[in-house]
Amino acid sequence: MTAIVDEARAVWRARSLVWVLTRREISARNAGSAGGWLWSYAQPILMVAAYYLVFDVVFAMRLGDNAPTRAVGSFLVVGALPWMAFCDTISRAMNSLIDAGSLLQRSPLPPVLFPVRSALASTVIYAPLMLALAVAYAPMHGFSPALLAIVPLVLLQLTLSLLLGYLLAIFAAAMRDTIQVVAFMLSVGIFLSPVLFPISMFPKAWQWVLWLNPMSAPVTGYQAILLQGQWPDWTAWAVTLGWIALLAGALTLVVSRSRDQLTDWL
Repeated sequence: MTAIVDEARAVWRARSLVWVLTRREISARNAGSAGGWLWSYAQPILMVAAYYLVFDVVFAMRLGDNAPTRAVGSFLVVGALPWMAFCDTISRAMNSLIDAGSLLQRSPLPPVLFPVRSALASTVIYAPLMLALAVAYAPMHGFSPALLAIVPLVLLQLTLSLLLGYLLAIFAAAMRDTIQVVAFMLSVGIFLSPVLFPISMFPKAWQWVLWLNPMSAPVTGYQAILLQGQWPDWTAWAVTLGWIALLAGALTLVVSRSRDQLTDWL
């Protein structure tokens, strides 16, 4: 794990620069628009509002008895928001090294700073929305202490997304086809996760397929916290930590083997 420890130390030593880069990326995402950074929050807010309006208010659709909640819109909101955060982080982190290629070729900056910048920028946008969602759901559960579990879960999702995004960024630098493959996987991945339906509705013989999606465990954790006011089951924590350990090991191997060629690939 020496390589990934060295990467973490590089980020810590350049933490002031990372924060400056993060703020610049947030500003650059909507540069030239009158709404500025507000547009970054408007898209996910309008999306979840549409889910609630269409499925709960207009059609009043309901899930089965084994679902965490009966209201379809409320169920979709809880899963869709972290999924959007995951997709945004992965997409931007994956492209971060290619976008910074000319800068990395001219300066000795550690490449890890740029996936970290993209992941933090996405977190600055989506984490407050997740916390606001917890506040909105709190009265439904009598302000249960279990709602506090959303904080470590958001941090675990950030770690998971950063590790995967950095790993994919290296692959994308070496082979640009990675971007197309990952874009397709993200578009279909929502159908292989408990975002659109409870796990109980998926055929039992094939439920293991859902756990191949790294976001399935965090989503079940959010559903337990926000829809039921309960602490997530230990499996949600264990599977999420397992994915983080797996990605950390893979990233260590890839970073150590690509360090000398990475700049040339860019």
